[in-house]
Amino acid sequence: MIPDWNITGLIPPIMPGVAGHSDERSPYSVTSLDIVNQFTTTKERYLILKGFLEYRQDLYNHGVKEGFQWLNGSFTQDIERQESRPPNDMDVVTFFILPENLDDNKMKTLHQLFDTDAMKTKYKVDAYPFVLNHQITAPDIKMISYWYSMWSHTRDGIWKGFVQVALSETDDTIALNTLQLIAREDGYE
Repeated sequence: MIPDWNITGLIPPIMPGVAGHSDERSPYSVTSLDIVNQFTTTKERYLILKGFLEYRQDLYNHGVKEGFQWLNGSFTQDIERQESRPPNDMDVVTFFILPENLDDNKMKTLHQLFDTDAMKTKYKVDAYPFVLNHQITAPDIKMISYWYSMWSHTRDGIWKGFVQVALSETDDTIALNTLQLIAREDGYE
């Protein structure tokens, strides 16, 4: 479950009402359906979510089927109230198991799925990779720490939470169907 935005328009870093050392804290592990149900509130958010689900499908199509993603950025904030503007994209770090038997062409194509500028244009996703099936090094730990520390605070230093979504084609099919239903009902298409 994703807690509702707090009074400052942020996901709280710890579930309200639980002890600070509780496991009910950021990153909140949810499904893609939870993301759709909570954040499809405007046409702009609908378009970002549609791009996000299409991006995930592109990952699956290229063999990336095991792992999870951290989601953050203005998309996970009540940016409409905070700054009187819609979110532009969704920040996404994909922690994944690199598929076996990738030839040079497939590796090049997969690498393109983490070209930040191209993915922002195509899917409204600010994409970053992290391969899980190798020995974790000190630079890897520094990078994970960077994402966690930067994503746990606003630029003004206010604590905030973010979400984690497992890669799952089955969940995404349900999420996409729900997203399309919401879009039809609310006139976003």
